[in-house]
Amino acid sequence: MNLNRITLNLILSLGLFLFFSCSSTERKKEAQQTQKGGGTQRPPVRAEAITVATTTLLDNIEIPGSISATEATEIHPEVAGLITGIYFKEGAYVSKGTTLFRLNDADLQAQLRKLQVQQKIARQNESRSAELLKIGGISQQDYEATQLQTSNTAADMAVVQTQIAKTIVRAPFSGKIGFRMVSVGAYVSPATVMTTISQTGNLKVDFTVPEKYIPQIRTGQFVNFTVEGVSKKFTGRIVATQSNITENTRTLGVRAAVQGDTKGLTPGGFAKVTLDFAPDPNAIMIPTQAVIPQARGKKVYLYKGGIAKFTDVETGVRDSANVQITKGLNPGDTVLLTGLLSLRPDAKVVLSKLNNKPVKGPNAQAKDSTKAAAAKP
Repeated sequence: MNLNRITLNLILSLGLFLFFSCSSTERKKEAQQTQKGGGTQRPPVRAEAITVATTTLLDNIEIPGSISATEATEIHPEVAGLITGIYFKEGAYVSKGTTLFRLNDADLQAQLRKLQVQQKIARQNESRSAELLKIGGISQQDYEATQLQTSNTAADMAVVQTQIAKTIVRAPFSGKIGFRMVSVGAYVSPATVMTTISQTGNLKVDFTVPEKYIPQIRTGQFVNFTVEGVSKKFTGRIVATQSNITENTRTLGVRAAVQGDTKGLTPGGFAKVTLDFAPDPNAIMIPTQAVIPQARGKKVYLYKGGIAKFTDVETGVRDSANVQITKGLNPGDTVLLTGLLSLRPDAKVVLSKLNNKPVKGPNAQAKDSTKAAAAKP
């Protein structure tokens, strides 16, 4: 009986010894695999990259504008009255001073005739008083009273004649008449819009320029623009700018006078204005996909010795594929283009392509960006 117990204890002891020995061996193997790069360690990210280089940037922008006449206004009467005549055709060109409308002036004409009779009598009285003054028949004071009556009548006549002149509505300048808004027999007041007139011979184009381009705008500078439905390119010369920047949009209003033939242009039309600025021979352009927007600013990933490094950048103008980097990059830097979603700061990177050329070898890595030869993207 005792012999059986001793045998059983030996078997159990031997089993426990073998179990713990196997567990220890497995732990050593796992530790060795971890040291060799296995286990939970993240593998390097494969990515494509370009080497930053300078290029010549032709800086131009296209902005919306509006065509307008040099002179344009609504036609209002100066006095209230009934329209008795209209003397123009809609859409016609008229000269300055041309009669456009006449208002009823019958009452004013009657007042004028009355004053003309009064003036005739006043002059006769003044003439008789002058004769009596010579023989001492009246005093100097009485004679001056008759002169005053004559002068007052002449002043009243001038007032009525001015009111009669205001019943004739004339073109304020030469230009094209628009649609008439009233008809014969209508009663109008100074607030009534009767028609419009525009000086179409001299046109201008108004547009706004973003704040960053304001230092490059100068009086006398030429701009090009196009309009819908006309293949021809038109030219304008900047004649004036606004006195201040609009706070809401951070833009400056600019006005350019249209040069040459204006055929095909209509006041109020939409224009696409192109501004060409001096080219920048040392601009840095990279593909738009390399720039990562952040809550505060923008970043790119740089490749440095097999490691991805986050770098803050500032951007400028852009086109359909590339964006200008104004701050944060230098020629010779290597910028990562792909695998950006899988990257983390200081993550290991293996380049598959550099400047659109395959990197040879399964574990090939590009040289440090500071040592790479500059090449255009």
